[in-house]
Amino acid sequence: MRRKLAAGNWKMNGLTASLSELTALASAHPDPAADLLICPPATLIAAAAQVCAGSPLAIGGQDCHAERSGAHTGDISAEMLADSGASAVILGHSERREDHEESSEDVRAKARAAHAAGLTAVICMGESLAQREAANTLNVIGGQLSLSVPDKSTAENLVIAYEPIWAIGTGKVPTTAQIGEVHDFIRTHLESRFGSDVGRGVRLLYGGSVKPDNAAEIFSVPNVDGALVGGASLKATDFSPIIKALEESA
Repeated sequence: MRRKLAAGNWKMNGLTASLSELTALASAHPDPAADLLICPPATLIAAAAQVCAGSPLAIGGQDCHAERSGAHTGDISAEMLADSGASAVILGHSERREDHEESSEDVRAKARAAHAAGLTAVICMGESLAQREAANTLNVIGGQLSLSVPDKSTAENLVIAYEPIWAIGTGKVPTTAQIGEVHDFIRTHLESRFGSDVGRGVRLLYGGSVKPDNAAEIFSVPNVDGALVGGASLKATDFSPIIKALEESA
């Protein structure tokens, strides 16, 4: 049975004062029926891990370099994230793929580094609006799955997040049928590639304008094991109802 997961991606938001939101979230969910993960900016990871020590909240990073160390000014290795208290890292987010021209091969190399450091890789993938309108969604997702996910992935060190690019931060959300089609496709792909035990064990998240008022409907879709939430994860009062909706779907 896959345990549900609610993950929050703070993106380039959050200062030291924002750590109080983690305290509030932990207080609101002392014994959650789902796993909780918050990925703050790198400047807050160590402090967030300290604040969340002993609570149900796990802390993750938003990206890592493929190398363990070296002359890579401004970059952070997976090992550094783990050393700071992170247990997971988001990789391949569309904003990284677009703004930093990251390829799926780059994402796979980073995921390998994450696994070597003992981190869970939350690998993101999704189609553009043009690709969706051209009925090319499954081809795009299939390619990203094949190239972004390392061969030695397991149900313990891999999470897949389907985030249609056209839905991120736009308020637009795919229909439940569209979400279900992609999640079912991902599940079938993983089972075919890794075998039924691993393929059925990997958690599949939906991301893209998830809010308290649409969370329950999204979580009712088969093979949706949780959400990767952006803006609504910045405030405990916004994220908590999403977590509750996920717990009720478990």
